Amino acid sequence: MIADVKKSAEQKMQKSLEALQVDFGKVRSGRPHAGLLDHIMVDYYGTPTPIKQLANVTLADARTIGIIPWDKKMLAVIEKAVRDSDLGLNPMTVGEMVRVPMPPLTEERRRDLTKIVKAEAETARIAMRNVRRDANNQLKELLKDKLIAEDEDRRGQEEIQKLTNHYIAEVDKLLQTKESELMAV
Repeated sequence: MIADVKKSAEQKMQKSLEALQVDFGKVRSGRPHAGLLDHIMVDYYGTPTPIKQLANVTLADARTIGIIPWDKKMLAVIEKAVRDSDLGLNPMTVGEMVRVPMPPLTEERRRDLTKIVKAEAETARIAMRNVRRDANNQLKELLKDKLIAEDEDRRGQEEIQKLTNHYIAEVDKLLQTKESELMAV
């Protein structure tokens, strides 16, 4: 039973870590990548649809993302969706392609992005602590129902604490890597 609680907690912490990696992927450094636009939804004939399901998203050059829609009528809609997104980008249509130039980051913008990244990391840490709390509560319930002994409860809580410490250290490593990436000129 303790193993089930621990396994469940570990899976939830792993999902929180993966969500953090996805969130960090949305915060751009100086280099563009096609995944930067993955979260942008386009109104495809009344249905919100991710850009990558409507178009081929590639790197046109070192500072430009190219979006080539399969349905050419979607050019203006995709351009508007990218412009209205929270990324602060200014796309333009060139022929049958939407070009999204990535402006160079200023020092001030880099510091703002670092603050955003730190806030996301703290949110992930909080999520992991909540998972720890829930797992400890499950152990307390098992103890209360006399399904486990007090020693097993204590040992289980120690294992869950070690697990929490491990995943929080992973979050800190990711944060440090992303901060150095953002501050690199």
